[in-house]
Amino acid sequence: MVNPASVRLQKNAKRIMQLWEERARDEVGASIHQDSLVLQDSLPLYIDQLVNELSTKIERTPARISADKVKSDRIGKQHGRERAGYADYSMTQLIFEYHILRQVIFRVLEEEVPLDRRERDIIINSIEQAVNDAATQFSETLQDIQELFMVTLTHDLRNPINVVKMGTQLVLRRFERGDTHFDVTARMLSAIDRLDSMIQNLLDASRLRAGQRLKMTFEDCDLEQLVQEVVEDLNFAYQDRFVMVCEGAIVTHCSRKEIRRVIENIATNAVKYGAPNTPITLTLQQNATAISLTIHNEGMPIAPEAQSILFQQFRRTTDSEEQTGWGLGLFLAKSLTEAHQGTIEVESAEGKGTSFIIKLPSMPIEAI
Repeated sequence: MVNPASVRLQKNAKRIMQLWEERARDEVGASIHQDSLVLQDSLPLYIDQLVNELSTKIERTPARISADKVKSDRIGKQHGRERAGYADYSMTQLIFEYHILRQVIFRVLEEEVPLDRRERDIIINSIEQAVNDAATQFSETLQDIQELFMVTLTHDLRNPINVVKMGTQLVLRRFERGDTHFDVTARMLSAIDRLDSMIQNLLDASRLRAGQRLKMTFEDCDLEQLVQEVVEDLNFAYQDRFVMVCEGAIVTHCSRKEIRRVIENIATNAVKYGAPNTPITLTLQQNATAISLTIHNEGMPIAPEAQSILFQQFRRTTDSEEQTGWGLGLFLAKSLTEAHQGTIEVESAEGKGTSFIIKLPSMPIEAI
């Protein structure tokens, strides 16, 4: 015996899509810019699938149920992928489209006779599964689009920045230290370097979000010398605010370039959020098991509840929302430190300032 609801659904499929489109155009803002074919895309395929699910003529063997599930997943994912390609669509609008479809299906199918409990459950469960599949695919596709945009943007920005940087370096050579023009040009060069660093941070964060590893070259590195170089560069940019304390030469196996980025990201954060015109101290130490670099600044402490989001990308504490930058510095510092099998800890208290403690293993580690 053929299920009457399945027959009614198949008979009224075109009408259901027409009613759905009318409501979608009235209630879903993004649909206004789409023509009928684009707007409906995979939904007619979904109705065909629902006809099969309601039908009792088709034997519902485990193999058939599994095949229908695979097809349903594919249709839902197709819908989510297509919607993510339109700039106007949001996740909320995508889900609302399915809510409208469910209401229209019930309205049309129950015009002649009410659906029984089994039929209603099949329709509701099918719609919910389709929503989950479409929303998941929408999110994944949107993330892929965003990652591609970031990679393209950062790549395209590099060329003009490199041209400006080379030109500024040439201009700087024409002046001597102490000359007002030298100081101004040096600050311009420092600003270009910070911009270049921000672009690299954005690119690397994009790669990490995509599950990729950053390429690093590991080598024996004199950390005392590296920290001293960073302090000298920072003092040039920030008027001698940085102080280095070290017990002696400390050598480890690391990516020199990336450890320098970790130090610079945390140190510049200390300038942004610490008390102005106070010293920032970098203390390098080593014991039998670990190397530690403590970067300390004076100023208001970081609230305990804010410490939990410090290392999340694109997140800022309430007190720091007006600061410039992407909000990626600490996220990348943590990721790069962990790539060296290290950790970063935070200690912050009233009257004691804030310390970021970078800990690296004393024993050499294998390049990754």
